[in-house]
Amino acid sequence: MSGPNTLTATEITQQIDAGKLTAEAVVRAHLERIDKRDADVLAWTHLAREAALERARALDRGPRRGLLHGVPFGVKDIIDSYDQPTGYGSPAYATHQPLADAATVALARDAGAILLGKTVTTEFANRHPGKTRNPHNPAHTPGGSSSGSAAAVADWQVVLATGTQTGGSVIRPAAFCGVYGYKPSFGHFPVAGMKANTEWLDTIGAYARSLDDIALFRAALMAVPHRPIETLDRPPRIAVCLTPHRDELQPEGLAAIEAAAAKLAKAGATVTEYAMPREMFTMREGQRTLSAFEGPRAAADEARRFYDLLSKSFQEDKLAAGAKIDYETWSAARKLGERGRAAVDATFSDIDAILTAPAPGEAPLGLERTGNATFNLLWTYLWMPCVTLPYTRGPTGLPVGLQLVGRQHEDATLLDIAGWVKGALT
Repeated sequence: MSGPNTLTATEITQQIDAGKLTAEAVVRAHLERIDKRDADVLAWTHLAREAALERARALDRGPRRGLLHGVPFGVKDIIDSYDQPTGYGSPAYATHQPLADAATVALARDAGAILLGKTVTTEFANRHPGKTRNPHNPAHTPGGSSSGSAAAVADWQVVLATGTQTGGSVIRPAAFCGVYGYKPSFGHFPVAGMKANTEWLDTIGAYARSLDDIALFRAALMAVPHRPIETLDRPPRIAVCLTPHRDELQPEGLAAIEAAAAKLAKAGATVTEYAMPREMFTMREGQRTLSAFEGPRAAADEARRFYDLLSKSFQEDKLAAGAKIDYETWSAARKLGERGRAAVDATFSDIDAILTAPAPGEAPLGLERTGNATFNLLWTYLWMPCVTLPYTRGPTGLPVGLQLVGRQHEDATLLDIAGWVKGALT
């Protein structure tokens, strides 16, 4: 397969700048791929065909607009767009049309990106799955809650897309679909215009098919100067962490971590086992407490006006479960997170990044669930930046990835380390 839709965002901007490609040709190539494949993948809730083509033609007539000039992108349908419907994965919002763009949508457009459409999300970015299938095998889940974004990027239907993560909703789908996923440090991407799930955890993230594109997209969504991935001046110090839940890893997930660690050591990295602070041992429950507590608060209006339109899992796992959590339990979970962040930050005097699993293994069979988020909850709770790296294949031929976790607020350094790791593993 070849065509403009198979290029990276970096390559698209370079070819447009050189006069070898037009933005209109890029958009048309992506729309053709969607027409060919999306009946199987079902990644989109809305496509803005004519608006995207009109925007492309306008960009082709004018000067370069920014870092993402002419690059199509998709937006998870939990994030507002003023000119496209935003349904939040719920029938309660089937006709909802926001009046304004979310901050990340506006910033991407300001950088010259073309909003191709809205991608499928689970209901309110929670557990009830949407319609999307894994592009590698439609009988398997693409992960969630950012299912449509991960699948669309993996299937060459769009070059960049946004997702959100409250537990594992960016990193895990990236692993299941075999693309690069990036969850920044908490607060680095503005969440204005995103439907709130758990405000102390909600993080907008990004999908791409290259690390260079992640760096490019990151700059646009933060409205900061683009800092390309840099070459390390020495091999990194990598700490392998299987978390307290190692027994939940599938054989292919464990094998991927062990094989990658051996290759990195051979390439010169200092590879050690991560001595996890004790504060981190109960953090899975802490994350779940925070998320459940927010349920009946963030969804107070939906619970009051549209209760019968909510899924049973949302009614039980968010509304009913959250109503049982008292203030003292919620406050203790908040304090546990604060202690954990301080404890893990201190360990970064001896390490540069943590190598761990992004998911137990390859995407599980079936579409009723979006997979186990155990290997994501901890790092989301600690507000740390994470990157999914595509790596190998599992027993049924589906992707199995790796996860690198960095020090909070040192996201650019984590991307540099990810670049080194990628080179060492290929």
